[in-house]
Amino acid sequence: MARRFVPIAIFLGLTVLLIFGLYNAPNKKVIPSPLVGKPIPEFNLSVLGQEGNMLGTEELTGQPFILNVWASWCPACRVEHEMITAIARTELVPVYGLNYKDEPSEATRWLGRFGNPYTANLQDLDGTVAIDFGVYGAPETFLIDAQGVIRHKVIGPVTEQDWRNDLQPMILELINEARS
Repeated sequence: MARRFVPIAIFLGLTVLLIFGLYNAPNKKVIPSPLVGKPIPEFNLSVLGQEGNMLGTEELTGQPFILNVWASWCPACRVEHEMITAIARTELVPVYGLNYKDEPSEATRWLGRFGNPYTANLQDLDGTVAIDFGVYGAPETFLIDAQGVIRHKVIGPVTEQDWRNDLQPMILELINEARS
C-alpha cells in the first residue's frame, strides 16, 4: 500500500526542489561583460527610415545615452518594449535603438505596430556592430556615459527592477557628474 505513494512523494519532492531553485537562482542577467568600463566600439550606421542619414560614435557621445539592441523577430524584445518606452518617456537620456540583423521593412512595421520610443534606430544589418559590443543576442541594453564609456549592460529584457535599481540611479549619477 505504501509503495503506491512513493512516486507521488518523489514527484512532490522534485517539484518543491524545482520551485525553490527557480526562486533562489542567481539572476540570469549577471554575466560579466569585459566591455563595461571601456569605450564603445567605433561605428557609423544608417538610420532606419532615413535613407542617407548616418549616425555613429562621434554623434552619439557628448551626453549619456541608452543603446537598446532589439529586432522585430525577437519575442523578448516585445516583452521589454513597454519598459523601454517608459524609460524613453522619462527624457532623462536619449534612448537609441540598435536594430539587430533585421529586415528594415519588418523593423519599420514592428515599430508602427508597437510604437517607436527611440531617438533614432541604427541599422546593424549584418550584426557586426552588435558583435563589437559583445552582444549575446537581442535584447541587450547598454548605458553609455558622455565620454562614450559603457557603464552598465542588461542582458535580456529590461525590467522595472533593472530600471529602478540599476539604470535610473546610474543615469542620475551621470547627470549629476555632468553638472559638477
